Amino acid sequence: MTPGELAAVRRRLEEFAAEMFAPLARRDQRDKGATYVRGLLLDGRRKSMQPMAERLGVDHQGLQQFLSSSTWAVEPVRERLARRAVEVIAPQAWVVDDTGFVKDGTASPGVARQYSGTLGKVGNCQIGVSICAVTDFASCPLNWRLFLPPGWDDREAATPQDAAAIRSRRARAAIPEEQRHRAKWRLALDMLDELAGWGLAPPVAVADAGYGTNADFRAGIDARDWSYVVAVNGDLTALPAEAVPEVRPYSGRGRHPLPRYRTKPVGLRAHVLAAGRGSAVEVTWRQGSRGPMTSQFVALRVRPAGRRPTGRLAADGSLPAVWLLAEWPPEAAEPTDYWLSSLPADTDLAELVRLAKIRWRIEHDYRELKTGLGLDHFEGRTLTGWHRHVTLVTAAQLFLTLLRTDPKAAAPV
Repeated sequence: MTPGELAAVRRRLEEFAAEMFAPLARRDQRDKGATYVRGLLLDGRRKSMQPMAERLGVDHQGLQQFLSSSTWAVEPVRERLARRAVEVIAPQAWVVDDTGFVKDGTASPGVARQYSGTLGKVGNCQIGVSICAVTDFASCPLNWRLFLPPGWDDREAATPQDAAAIRSRRARAAIPEEQRHRAKWRLALDMLDELAGWGLAPPVAVADAGYGTNADFRAGIDARDWSYVVAVNGDLTALPAEAVPEVRPYSGRGRHPLPRYRTKPVGLRAHVLAAGRGSAVEVTWRQGSRGPMTSQFVALRVRPAGRRPTGRLAADGSLPAVWLLAEWPPEAAEPTDYWLSSLPADTDLAELVRLAKIRWRIEHDYRELKTGLGLDHFEGRTLTGWHRHVTLVTAAQLFLTLLRTDPKAAAPV
């Protein structure tokens, strides 16, 4: 926003900040929160503390103290932001995703040489995991976690010397004792549970193959009685929906045999190829910048097998049936992308495709979060500071979304 645009909505921003930062105990903290969000909204190449302070005409040490050493918790602010985001956006899905924050040094919490989808390769970076409320027209993060690789957890160390070095790094980054290395899919379930504790639940959980291929992640969504549409690897194995578990005759000795499938599961790719291109249906899921987004899709009912299916078996020994959705473009020799979904069996194909593709909105809005609002401009060295920064960036994006959804407001595009 230009200074003029920001001045035009100053009163609305003050009202929004007063509501979102009401949980902060002290008035100076609430004022600093509002000031920080103004700095994020104001045009400028860098949204780190010193450049923002210079543009705002305030002392940057005050902003630094607010982020690094002031005593306020992000969770009550995030709860307010999440409730307001769900109210305003009316999400059709929650998207589980992660994004990389490129770093030069080794001191920032969670930094390591690791794969980043942002980079498309292994690089020196932090990884933030998010849950975002999404429609085809808007999105907003609801929750965040910073991923801590094994190299940031002394319990994962190979030697006492390595453990001591890690403890030293953790102390410098002010990482609490209870914050340990957890797989990204576990962080996602932790965040979903926290949101559920705030009285919020996903209409449907959507995720890329980094999460969807993990059977434990899908089982975690199932266990919470939510539905999912997740991308998966085509090599994941499944049985056809019509497969029936059988019980072998009892020999009269030992335990009675349990019902088991006697056929071998095959890869999802094999299921779709067996159905053939003739089963593909053309679907248009949204209007893109260059016209309708259209492709061909195959939808089948299957029973994912996995390595440890016993806990998911019904009383008759059957595995749960889910949707297998595959994109098979007319010009492709075989399917290019696969999804599994636990949505009901009568779900319309167009709806399955639309939800499978809805992650595009996150990729679009991450660009605004990073380039426009400074999501990856934070230069602090503490875990608390990182979480506070991404929470304040979330507040800035939600404010912009409020303006864009209000037909009376002159909001930036």
